[in-house]
Amino acid sequence: MSEHVYDVTLSWQGSTAHGYEGYDRTHTVGPAGLEIDSTADPHFGGDPRLLNPEQLLVMAASSCQLLSFLAVAAYAGVEVLEYTDQATGLMPGDVRPTRITRVTLRPRITVAAGTDPAHVVRLVEKGHRGCFIANTLNSEMVIDPTVVVLDGEA
Repeated sequence: MSEHVYDVTLSWQGSTAHGYEGYDRTHTVGPAGLEIDSTADPHFGGDPRLLNPEQLLVMAASSCQLLSFLAVAAYAGVEVLEYTDQATGLMPGDVRPTRITRVTLRPRITVAAGTDPAHVVRLVEKGHRGCFIANTLNSEMVIDPTVVVLDGEA
């Protein structure tokens, strides 16, 4: 596989002259033309209306799991009709250095009638092993899938 490079630009302006409580955490980050406004977690002085890096990390893990799973399911000939996830990142306050220690993904996967749910769960695990983001993180990754098989009635 060829090398892939992911460039992003980050930009912040302001002043820290008034100490920790006095500066704006809002910044712009992303690849050229796709930048988003981001900030710190509200517990660290950020704006709760904007995404923070911790949320972006959990979003990346959830998105990567989806894409990896869809690829292995397609190769396996499994018809996936819907995939939703309720993902959570846990950052304990008493762990040093402070970090996200666990990412829990809770995919709900709807598949075509006649699909073996156990096979789908195995494909979830195979997708996880191929997920680039999960392979990058040193946090515990928990995947708790729910498989819904359509009953075949229209």
